[in-house]
Amino acid sequence: MDSSSDHRSLQAKTARELLWTSNHSFHGWTCSQCEWNYPLPTLLNDPEAKTAYDRLAAAKFRDHKCADHHSRLAPADDADSFTPRIRKLVSQGFKPKDAVELFLQEVALEYRNNPKVLAQAKADGEDFLRRVRAGLI
Repeated sequence: MDSSSDHRSLQAKTARELLWTSNHSFHGWTCSQCEWNYPLPTLLNDPEAKTAYDRLAAAKFRDHKCADHHSRLAPADDADSFTPRIRKLVSQGFKPKDAVELFLQEVALEYRNNPKVLAQAKADGEDFLRRVRAGLI
């Protein structure tokens, strides 16, 4: 089974679902409608602890409000956002801060005569780092 597509549904009472997500950079529970997540703690091996973790994740999921998190429904190839380019650099092994810095250098070379695009790229980079620090990505 491909671990990048490992999703299992724990709860489906409303339009949103609690999904188990497992890929090379994240293991834990996520919301199907927004970027809320509940990462699996490292070194969690005890089966009873895993069961308690799953119950706690389900409770946190029920209590979260999707409006408080960025939507997952936005298209991945959004032309107005540079975030997919940053995510690609992170997926290639760059640390988030380094990926944003490299991305900003690339954009500066590509759009050196367009300050509006440069400002948007910087805002997207800062937003990406904020979401990483908040644990949303």
